[in-house]
Amino acid sequence: MSSGVFPVWRVMHRGDVVEHVVAGALEISERFELLAASVERMERTVLDVGQRLEFAGKALALRFPKDAPGAMWPSQLLVPRRAQDVGNDLWHTFNVVEENILRGGLVRRSASNRLTRTRRITAIREDVRLNSSLWEMAITRAA
Repeated sequence: MSSGVFPVWRVMHRGDVVEHVVAGALEISERFELLAASVERMERTVLDVGQRLEFAGKALALRFPKDAPGAMWPSQLLVPRRAQDVGNDLWHTFNVVEENILRGGLVRRSASNRLTRTRRITAIREDVRLNSSLWEMAITRAA
């Protein structure tokens, strides 16, 4: 999800920190209702094939902004890896696209036109960037 949904909470590891940790945990727990409402709204938003492809295409552009057209097809991001992920609502589409973007292993064409497999995202900064961007796309779509 976007980092704007849950605040970043930092506590200095000096002295009596229990009070600060409890305050941070309470503030974060108050945001769970907002998160649940967002997920429910996404579950109620049914997408047609074109809308799902559009969402996957935008995700593909986030992940590979310099790719030539045809290096990889958005439909590849819509193939679920688990039976539980089958569905045409926004929540299922978001989860399937997110997993395919982050886990890698999909076939695409390199700049030299060779077939390669996408790599798994292991860098925390890139993981957060992609997750936040995908979450914002989904929330905007559900609105």
